[in-house]
Amino acid sequence: MTNPLAGEVTVQIDGVPHVCKLTLGAIAELEARLESDSLMELVTRFEEGRYSGRDVLALVVAGLRGGGWQGGTSDLLSADIEGGPLGAAKVAALLLARAFTPPS
Repeated sequence: MTNPLAGEVTVQIDGVPHVCKLTLGAIAELEARLESDSLMELVTRFEEGRYSGRDVLALVVAGLRGGGWQGGTSDLLSADIEGGPLGAAKVAALLLARAFTPPS
């Protein structure tokens, strides 16, 4: 079970649930992968609906790695993510929202 207050999101990959979380290390890895100095540009792209498949995949991989997963991008290229591309985009958007929105 995930804890949304801790920034966690669940993603089903090939029918298996995985916990995702954007830890500080995962965020640093994500910034390096996207060759960005900050995530604000990525957040803005999601808010404006201008994100790419590369953005979604990078966020899901970073979240999985923050949740303890040892895989990499290549492991997801042929994986079945529940909900398909839209489901993956929802997971990515939730990861960003939960990582950068203080609890009420």
